Amino acid sequence: MPHVVTQSCVGDGSCVYACPVNCIQPTPDDPAFELAEMLHVDPASCVDCGACISACPVDAIKPHTQLTEAERVFAGINAEYHAVPKARPVMAPMRPRLVVKDRGEALRVAIVGSGPAAMYAAEELLTVPDARVDVYERLDQPFGLVRTGVAPDHRRTRRVSRQMERIRESPRLSLHLGVEVGRDVTHEQLLEGHHAVIYAVGAASDRRLEIPGADLPGVVSATQLVGWYNGHPDHADRAVDLSHRRAVVIGNGNVALDVARVLTQDPDALDDSEIAPAALSALRTSGIEEVVVLARRGAEGSAFTLPELVGLRSTPGVALDVPASELVGTPDGHAKVALLRDLPAPAPGDRRIALRFRRAPLRVLGEGGVAALEVERTTTDASCAVVGTGELERLDAGLIVTSIGYRGLPVGDLPYDAARGIVPNALGRVVDPATAVPREGTYVVGWIKRGPSGFIGTNKGCSQDTVAALIEDYNAGLLPSPPAVVADPAPVGAPGRRERLRALAGQALAGRR
Repeated sequence: MPHVVTQSCVGDGSCVYACPVNCIQPTPDDPAFELAEMLHVDPASCVDCGACISACPVDAIKPHTQLTEAERVFAGINAEYHAVPKARPVMAPMRPRLVVKDRGEALRVAIVGSGPAAMYAAEELLTVPDARVDVYERLDQPFGLVRTGVAPDHRRTRRVSRQMERIRESPRLSLHLGVEVGRDVTHEQLLEGHHAVIYAVGAASDRRLEIPGADLPGVVSATQLVGWYNGHPDHADRAVDLSHRRAVVIGNGNVALDVARVLTQDPDALDDSEIAPAALSALRTSGIEEVVVLARRGAEGSAFTLPELVGLRSTPGVALDVPASELVGTPDGHAKVALLRDLPAPAPGDRRIALRFRRAPLRVLGEGGVAALEVERTTTDASCAVVGTGELERLDAGLIVTSIGYRGLPVGDLPYDAARGIVPNALGRVVDPATAVPREGTYVVGWIKRGPSGFIGTNKGCSQDTVAALIEDYNAGLLPSPPAVVADPAPVGAPGRRERLRALAGQALAGRR
């Protein structure tokens, strides 16, 4: 096997398109691509050219001769995926290039937010000759969760920021930092200087843990804790009590495992990372010896990815604990379960991450602060729904981290689907849910468009879809020419001009229907 994918992918498909023999699967046109935990190199057809290594934005691909001992498991994972030959074209299908109608003006688009979805949308727009893009970011640093959401010790994953920087360097892109849309500039003012506005504001809130005691001091969300150790301005000054012996993380996705790993590994291993200095100082005096990670379902239904588990198993100074009793009844041949059955023996002095399955939180116990979490053992019924068994268990803990998912928040006066936590849209076009009529010049990308799903690179295809819809509308004359160029964060539009633009857009939409 000449080359091997060795970690969770950002999933932008760069390596797929670089491969001259289409040996990396699944490809972006495959419905399985969006939720694929990683990509896989076919050992039988790889020609050892190395094009994928150069294309990967996070240095996740290696020649098989350079694998570390901990990475050798990925050779088997890649080979197993391709064990059954799959029909595929000689080359991965490419998206058609954008074709823009010549209207005698440069396309101008404002993007709200500067995370991966925003920057991928900007990259796609900049393929249009002479197009201009203004990116508005409320923080004083760009790139959103690439900087403030990825674990500090995931150094290779963080390298995707280099790709964002290359997009940022375009002379046709202007980045406005410290500008909050709705406070410093309005949506209407942005449309005075742009043909369209794309919102890429993500899912900024956590799903709430709705159990008694969830508001006690010592219960924090994953967003808050990750923001704290990554130095996010909204959370950098947060006080996190690490004096207790045990912490509990509710949820077992990749973020939950990231949190558990950061809380238990040797702080010296984080010295050269981008962890916030205050958080690193707190971790050096931490009393946490064990982090218990809870999941409502069995191990076979784990939300964490296989590469994340492989990395956790090989973290120095951290022992992963999964008693055999936790795996009773799980199916044979399941890759994650197989790894959990074959864990390395703990070394003296290791801190411990205990994975516990089939447990649901019932209530947080304590007076004035967290003292324990009461959980109920669960099983699944005939419909595969999780149900309680009535068997209770108490876990003493001083810190509880909830990592049960994210949700988007309302965006200005845009329509909002409270059930899904998204802005209602049709292929990225913001629509009024009552009439299904698109809002003039208003689009969404990323999690605020589709909900919190996929990985960093999943936003690339999502953004390309939205930009394609925007260009279709531009070519159809549905995006009126802006009357002014936005020169500062708070432009003032000409009186009455906005109303005329609305009328024009309404006429165009009516004609299109």
